[in-house]
Amino acid sequence: MSTADWLPDGFRVQRIATNNTHLSVAVGGSGPVLVLLHGWPQTSRAWARVMPALAQNHTLVVPDLRGTGASDRPEGGYAKTNQADDIRGLLHALKLTGPVTVAGHDIGSMVALAWAAAHPDDISHLVLVDSLLPGLGLEEAMNVAEGGMWHFGFFMTPHVPEMLFDGHELEFVTATFTAMSNPGTFSEADLAAYAHEYTGRERLRGGFEHYRTLLEDGRENRALLAEKKLPMPVLAIGTAHSGTSTAQALAPHADNVRGAVAPTGHFAAEEDADWFTKTVTEFLT
Repeated sequence: MSTADWLPDGFRVQRIATNNTHLSVAVGGSGPVLVLLHGWPQTSRAWARVMPALAQNHTLVVPDLRGTGASDRPEGGYAKTNQADDIRGLLHALKLTGPVTVAGHDIGSMVALAWAAAHPDDISHLVLVDSLLPGLGLEEAMNVAEGGMWHFGFFMTPHVPEMLFDGHELEFVTATFTAMSNPGTFSEADLAAYAHEYTGRERLRGGFEHYRTLLEDGRENRALLAEKKLPMPVLAIGTAHSGTSTAQALAPHADNVRGAVAPTGHFAAEEDADWFTKTVTEFLT
């Protein structure tokens, strides 16, 4: 199964050396640069439904994050500030200059925030989609003793998640995606494609490595944002479940935060591509 089977017309996939690894990236469209960063357990495929419309007015750069999809799965380097350097290297290799807009979902939001905090001059607009953010409330949400979310600590544990998920990838993806999205969002082919990208212990490890740096990511974010607020406009998209919690968490740390609530579950760009495209386009214009 090719990772490019889903690719919209007009896009090409390249494999690029960057920051001591290699990333796979889809590029297409024309206009100001818009970088789209996916979450877990997904790949760049997550943006397929919004790419054609967004490409009408933007040059889209849509990578598989390190550890996922057709990108390399190095042993380390999953700190979100280091992954921001992965993407900065991609743009340099593609000869695309900034400042750029970056939109991230889930884990991709964490990379986008770290990039904006560490290199604010790179970013013209920041879009964060349904994500808890390290250093800005994630740690509290991980506190199981206070009713927090158990999966963060589990995914952060070395070796154990890979061992337990091995052979059950499709079951996990199906259960998770259907529970967190509106009915009918994902076809059986969609679910099989995502499960394929995380099948086997090495592919699973590449995904879980994104969680194993979260405490470090939080310390870095707090230090960076203590020095300077985010100067760029920020759009924080929540859902019926999360509401405006991300916008509220960011408000003390940014000069211009706008909140929006998608009429969807966790996967806003896939559940309601029209709403997502309209909301992001209005924010950028």
